[in-house]
Amino acid sequence: MKRGEYASRGPVPQEVISAKEFELPSLGEGQVLIEVLASPINPSDVLTLTGEYGMLPPLPAVGGNEGVGRVATLGPQTDAWAIGELVLLPIGSGTWTTHMVADAQRLIALPPQGDPLQLSMLSVNPPTALLMLREFVDLQPGDWVIQNAANSAVGGYLVQIAASRGLKTVNIVRRKSAVDAVKASGAEHVLVDGDDLHERVAELTSGAKIRLGIDAVGGMASERLARCLGQAGTMVNYGGMSGEPCMLSPATFVFRDLHLRGFWLAQWFRTATPEKQFAVFRELALQVAQGELKARIQATYGIDQIRDAVAAAAGDERDGKIVLEPNKG
Repeated sequence: MKRGEYASRGPVPQEVISAKEFELPSLGEGQVLIEVLASPINPSDVLTLTGEYGMLPPLPAVGGNEGVGRVATLGPQTDAWAIGELVLLPIGSGTWTTHMVADAQRLIALPPQGDPLQLSMLSVNPPTALLMLREFVDLQPGDWVIQNAANSAVGGYLVQIAASRGLKTVNIVRRKSAVDAVKASGAEHVLVDGDDLHERVAELTSGAKIRLGIDAVGGMASERLARCLGQAGTMVNYGGMSGEPCMLSPATFVFRDLHLRGFWLAQWFRTATPEKQFAVFRELALQVAQGELKARIQATYGIDQIRDAVAAAAGDERDGKIVLEPNKG
């Protein structure tokens, strides 16, 4: 059995992590042994390795925040699960591992027909997209939403979820080479960012009032996105891919009564009831299993290739997710 461990953090994330053998503890009451099938590498995972994320586990630690697996062994007095069932791993449990022990009550059953690679990405990006669309503005079918970083995993899910709710999206990318990939995810309207963005968006939407903007870039990209919003619109920021603070001029922000909100899924998990969390996961799991929601996958790696996998995930030119298949030979 092996897992991706790190005992320090540093600016080059792949240099601080390695695959190490380990022994599992004995199963206690209410616990199960899980064979991990797939676990993605998210931007938050990379930032955790560099020490730049908002919540850092104590060292040493095992990487990975989400994934799926199959129940391999049941502990004493554990009868709620059957051997071979497909389950969603507890979020934040160190999922870059071939096997793990988990409390049975923290597991969520997944549709058995679902693709483990797609289901492994269920815990972070799909709920981020869904909740940003649902929690801040009361959108109705036919309304417009604008987002930047549309070629990100969250961006791809947001396009698909918005379409299923009858919403129209304007999708912004930072490089022309990303346009085709975003269109392949189902996006109809894709623009490359630039100083005249608000003019091109107004022409595209025939001057429609855009009430919600989703920003993952920061810097002047925030200002350019905000200019596209209608009076009293809301902009939600959930990331800073530019490495710069959100820039908003008074003429854009104050005089037009715009609202700037932040979204962090970890904070939502702290405040949402277990019932509300399970309801979100059930809704999304069914859509993923039925092929209604999916993300582009660039490559998969085994646990022995953990450093190569992290380096690929940290690269700038990806057009899909990097996913670990820890038991892959």
